[in-house]
Amino acid sequence: MLKQIHDPAETVSDVVFRQIREDIISGVLPPGAKIKLEQAKERYSIGISSLREILSRLTTENLVLAEGQRGFEVSPASRRELLELADLRIVLETHAIGLAFAAGNLEWEGRIVAAHHRLAAAERKLLAGDTSRTVDWVRYDWEFHQAIVSACNSETLMATLSSVFDRFLRYHMLAESFRGKPVVDDHRLLFELSIQRDVAGATEVVKRHVHSGVEHVLKSGRIL
Repeated sequence: MLKQIHDPAETVSDVVFRQIREDIISGVLPPGAKIKLEQAKERYSIGISSLREILSRLTTENLVLAEGQRGFEVSPASRRELLELADLRIVLETHAIGLAFAAGNLEWEGRIVAAHHRLAAAERKLLAGDTSRTVDWVRYDWEFHQAIVSACNSETLMATLSSVFDRFLRYHMLAESFRGKPVVDDHRLLFELSIQRDVAGATEVVKRHVHSGVEHVLKSGRIL
């Protein structure tokens, strides 16, 4: 989940859309929570009509459910959706890897090096017990995976992968724990394979990485 720099052309609705979306993914707005329009209006400083439009937009990503006249609620979390998102992420990310490894240039390699450097620094802090770096890790994790596929030359693929990645991330935030050394090792190996442009090797690491993430979330006992 990437915190974006405010674009001067952004509207208030765009900013609030991102805020609510991030609150859902981070668990500030938990699965199944009723979104009361009057309270949300005060919290996000936006009008009711604009708020309804924003929540309707979030239904297209299955992050919010519309309940007819009863309003809106945060989409529930389920084992089934977690597994479906894992499968979809693997399909999208590995396809993007194949495209990116074929087209990537020196600037692309530089983005990967920089992104892994930031991610590894945050992971060292987490392994040392500094849980205050969790927010940094969340952002740097996506930046690293995004950098690897950034040369795929498909805005649609990148946007779809970003949405699926965030919805998958919501489950990790619900688990409320860092996976530790195995995830760090996966990232280091994926970094090395990306620089080598080893599509087959990187594909296998992504599959293992995602599947182990699913196991970690399910073992937390927070998803039924």
